[in-house]
Amino acid sequence: MRLLKLNWGKPIVLGVLMASLLTSCSSVDVSDYRGTNPPLVLESFFNGPLKASGIVENFSGKVIRRFNVAMEASWQGTEGTIKEWFVYDDGETQTRIWRIQSQGEGQYTGTADDIIGTAQGEASGSALRWRYDMLLPVDGDEYQVHFDDWMYLVNDNTIINQSDIIKWGVTVAKVTLVIQKR
Repeated sequence: MRLLKLNWGKPIVLGVLMASLLTSCSSVDVSDYRGTNPPLVLESFFNGPLKASGIVENFSGKVIRRFNVAMEASWQGTEGTIKEWFVYDDGETQTRIWRIQSQGEGQYTGTADDIIGTAQGEASGSALRWRYDMLLPVDGDEYQVHFDDWMYLVNDNTIINQSDIIKWGVTVAKVTLVIQKR
């Protein structure tokens, strides 16, 4: 998957580093969303057919990719499976299958073939924070990056997902995705 088209050899602009340092001073915690409605429960929302559309922005905010995703999700007890079929604006396709485990009390773990180790998720109110490391192919090379995903349940049928893609402690790209029940 070529989610990003980056030139990793170019020096990072001082302004990007300064902005990263300033924003790292304050951070939002998932518990800040306690009591917000509707509550986001993965087992309820990610159950059945879903569709999504999204964009990828580089570190300067320029949209560098657009994509659509068909999803099929199901749960058996505390174990869920989310199958994702991506189609990018350049015709590239990708499939990912998440295996999710509910740990109870809004805690989740997950694995997929391109995820390094185990993803960690925590839901509170209408929000879920999902963090994981991924091997990301870029122009024939692979880079280990960190994803910091925030999902917000807007209504019973729509989630907005915002992700920071982080390398060397700096956000190098952002993904915005709107997920809807079909």
